[in-house]
Amino acid sequence: MILRNARVVDGTGDVHEEATVQFDSESGRIEAVGDPDPAPDEPSYDLSGRTVMPGLVDAHVHFSLSGEPSVADVVTMSDAELMLTEAKNARLTLESGVTGVRAMGARDLDVVLAERVSQGDVPGPRIVANCRSITITGGHGYHLGREVDGATECRKAVREQVKRGARFIKFMATGGVTTPGTDPDSPAFTQAEMDALVDEAHRRGVHVAAHAHGAAGARAAVEAGVDTIEHGTFLDEETVDLLVSEDVVLVPTLSAPHHIVRNADHATDESLQKTNDVYERHLESFGRAVEAGVEIVGGTDAGTPFNYHGANATEIAFMEEYGMNPGDAIAAMTGRAAEVIGLEDAGVVEPGAHADLLVLDDDPLEDVAVVGEPRTVVKGGEVVAGDPLRRLDRS
Repeated sequence: MILRNARVVDGTGDVHEEATVQFDSESGRIEAVGDPDPAPDEPSYDLSGRTVMPGLVDAHVHFSLSGEPSVADVVTMSDAELMLTEAKNARLTLESGVTGVRAMGARDLDVVLAERVSQGDVPGPRIVANCRSITITGGHGYHLGREVDGATECRKAVREQVKRGARFIKFMATGGVTTPGTDPDSPAFTQAEMDALVDEAHRRGVHVAAHAHGAAGARAAVEAGVDTIEHGTFLDEETVDLLVSEDVVLVPTLSAPHHIVRNADHATDESLQKTNDVYERHLESFGRAVEAGVEIVGGTDAGTPFNYHGANATEIAFMEEYGMNPGDAIAAMTGRAAEVIGLEDAGVVEPGAHADLLVLDDDPLEDVAVVGEPRTVVKGGEVVAGDPLRRLDRS
């Protein structure tokens, strides 16, 4: 398959004008970007005026949640019901143009979904899956997570997750907005517990994501050696400097508080009160991190209150609005995100990569909002949503 005369935004920050992309539908891989060697009768389509870019990679989603006002709305669901919910949300996510995600875990189901998607049984993006987020007893996310107390239990919990197929470990370094009775600004684990979590995960060959709103909790997690900080809501200068010096990636999830604030009439009182307290500080923290040179990767926290699956591309618009240039924001949610979460050969338009592509009618560097309205979505060389490529041909 050959796509000719397209603007190619390749997921690394580079742009190729009037370029050609060749991919093999059988292998699902990109064969060439420029100078294709066409086979006899190979389909070729002229995409003049359109843009080809990688499918989006969302580094922070919750397939077990569907934007309900409260997590309490799903904790009584059976595993079978929750699995159906996850499958539905994975399909919505793929069809919107997200071809890769890091799924943050719920009752060990994400790893099952990831396997079924990879086998072609269920439509969805490529998934780097966790099993259960690790939290203190009564801590943030305890409803669907793994509660622990003490360094020994922390190590055991990590070993359990890896045994069950987790490709990364997530732990709750602070309280959270959506769990009643927890404080987003306060550290949850002791330093010894965090050290044990990260050390054991790295010994098992998996990376570590730390949910952290407050600066003290984020600093403790970074000092323990985590790979990514999720949210980073109250980052002060000391914490930002530490992120830079330790090369720790920030996944800001700007979408999450935005949607709660915009749906104040329907949010729970505690969620709204917490979010109102943190929203402006979150934006300030993000801007401070961008200015300081912290590595940013896009993640939406999709599934949290009013933060619906399929609207993932809005995170790029938020990252641009609050401090990043369009090219960097797109790279943060394509090639850079894939690299950070360990999704190999994804998020880029280059030879050998998965043919996970979006065809856009307009230039996303002029208006990033167009990323949320792809004309065609391709995963592994097959059109999975939108118009068939033949309908886009202008030759």
